[in-house]
Amino acid sequence: MEYKDYYNILSVSKNASQDEIRKAYRKLAVKYHPDKNPGDSQAEERFKEINEAYEVLRDPEKRKKYDRLGANWKQFQHEGAGGFDFSRFGGGAPGGESFYFEGDLGDLFGEGGERGFSDFFKTFFGNFGASPGGFRTCRPKTRGSDLKTELEISLQEAYHGTSRILNINGRKIRISIKPGAYTGQELRIKGKGAQGSHGGDSGNLYITLKVRSIEGCMVQGNDLVMKADVDLYTAVLGGKLTLDTPAGKLNVPVPAGSQNGSKLRLKGKGMPVYNRPGSYGNLYVQLYVVIPRNLTPEETRLFSRLKDLRKNNIHSYN
Repeated sequence: MEYKDYYNILSVSKNASQDEIRKAYRKLAVKYHPDKNPGDSQAEERFKEINEAYEVLRDPEKRKKYDRLGANWKQFQHEGAGGFDFSRFGGGAPGGESFYFEGDLGDLFGEGGERGFSDFFKTFFGNFGASPGGFRTCRPKTRGSDLKTELEISLQEAYHGTSRILNINGRKIRISIKPGAYTGQELRIKGKGAQGSHGGDSGNLYITLKVRSIEGCMVQGNDLVMKADVDLYTAVLGGKLTLDTPAGKLNVPVPAGSQNGSKLRLKGKGMPVYNRPGSYGNLYVQLYVVIPRNLTPEETRLFSRLKDLRKNNIHSYN
């Protein structure tokens, strides 16, 4: 049977303090944890060795027995388990004392978890199931991993705010989205990620938002830019446009002589500023003058007349 040098396994000296042993164990347990080394059998075996070593060295009484055993190891090899006097270690033959650890052995090593400990350990520190509750192994608390997902919402929902129920790994989670949400925004839902193991905290859920655009309306920061068709007569003479905006219907005044492509600014009629109630960006209305088609003979005559009048007026000004 191979002697297990638990001090060497944890990379500590035989005079190491309990605090040094604990720190060394935590560092190695994190490094070789199965969750960080999926499919790596060597890392899994190393992790088992680390846990076994810590179970012995973390307890002053068990450590003392182990230290005395080391000095008598050659005698045990010579006499075998049947002829060896275990009474010197304070507990009769193997299996006569119980250890109560933290966590479930079967959870760490699967069914038949006792196979996770070496023959050396089982020979000197007892058989599994020898006492109520059996062996339980120490496994560090592990925080659950963070989860990420994307969520698309409409422009109306981004403007007014909304709530959604998401199905995350079979769990229904209700989230609230405040007014002024924007594309690329990341929401953090604390504790709604993957569940931790062995009492560890759950991870977080991160949701990246995408605001679905609508034709003729574009979000630029906290501002809205909307395209609006205006007939020639309103552009020339002035008037009003009625627009459907995320905030509702708005009557937009159009100055006389408005040019094609010009922008009208409506202060405070843009998107809400996220997390700042009562603050809004601006709404910019970009005008597209619609030239009339299929003119009647009378309309054509009048436009020709206007053309002549305009030409005469220009000459008069000059």
